[in-house]
Amino acid sequence: MNSVEIRRFADTDWPGVWDVWHEVVAAGESYDNDPASTETDARGHWLLAPPWEQWVAVEDGEVLGTYKVGPNKGRLGAHVANASFMVSSRARGRGLGRTLGEHCLDRARELGYAAMQFNAVVSTNTVAVRLWRSLGFIIVGTIPDGFQSTKHGLVDFHIMYRQL
Repeated sequence: MNSVEIRRFADTDWPGVWDVWHEVVAAGESYDNDPASTETDARGHWLLAPPWEQWVAVEDGEVLGTYKVGPNKGRLGAHVANASFMVSSRARGRGLGRTLGEHCLDRARELGYAAMQFNAVVSTNTVAVRLWRSLGFIIVGTIPDGFQSTKHGLVDFHIMYRQL
């Protein structure tokens, strides 16, 4: 992933982020958003106001992945970060998820978060579960049948956590 630049999201990145977002959400395998979500729905979900930040991974002018990071909960729980990640199928298997995950963990530390929590990692998304475990996350809880996979039906989702 040497030629990939990770940088803050700019408004001109939106068409590329939308392409990635739409591909990932329409698959119905890792996000609980409606697979038929509109571009307006996507903007409202992904482009949250500060203190949230959005980042993109760009190669040769093409957005290949994105993440957002911000507080998991309100004021008294805001010391724990939350993040969401999406990688285009055009970049899968190239280590971009790991690169984005490591970048996000570093950024969360820079922002002063004490820990990071993922609220809903779909159990059948074994690539993501394996990646987050390799980056030090543990499963602190599992919600049985908490996700309606378009391919597998009802499957579990995990709550994953790590200190920073």
